[in-house]
Amino acid sequence: MSYAIIYSSRTGNTALLAQAIREALPQEECLYFGAPDNAESSLAADTLYVGFWTDKGTCDEQIAQFLHSLTRQRVFLFGTAGFGGAPAYFAQILGRVQENLSQESTVIGTYMCQGKMPDSVRARYQAMEDSPRRTAMLENFDQALTHPDDLDLAQLKAAVAK
Repeated sequence: MSYAIIYSSRTGNTALLAQAIREALPQEECLYFGAPDNAESSLAADTLYVGFWTDKGTCDEQIAQFLHSLTRQRVFLFGTAGFGGAPAYFAQILGRVQENLSQESTVIGTYMCQGKMPDSVRARYQAMEDSPRRTAMLENFDQALTHPDDLDLAQLKAAVAK
């Protein structure tokens, strides 16, 4: 059963997830591994593993455009978000991402985890007026520094194996 892994990764977090998927699946069945802008050959695969980083509560624009181009594919969606910890938040993001797919495509699985953010984000938070919201944002930033971690990668591999 052939597959392709198509992903966009701004900070390297989603690339780590993509590599974990690649390690979990038979290498000889991989038709494509990389960015969506060169992914024409991936469309022949039986299953597409499509990864994204979260931008304003949904997938990044490059992945959104790729998802819009799909017609009858089986798709496993995976992604990272700087804010994490709440399955309901991840479910909302995944719901918005799925809206980019045609009704003929079939989502066979999903996975999301928290991902570390660039230091520029922390600097922006630190510049905010002191408040409980600012404190929570800084705490979340610090918690995200270790993600995706080994547990995140193991859970993704288990989700792919289902």
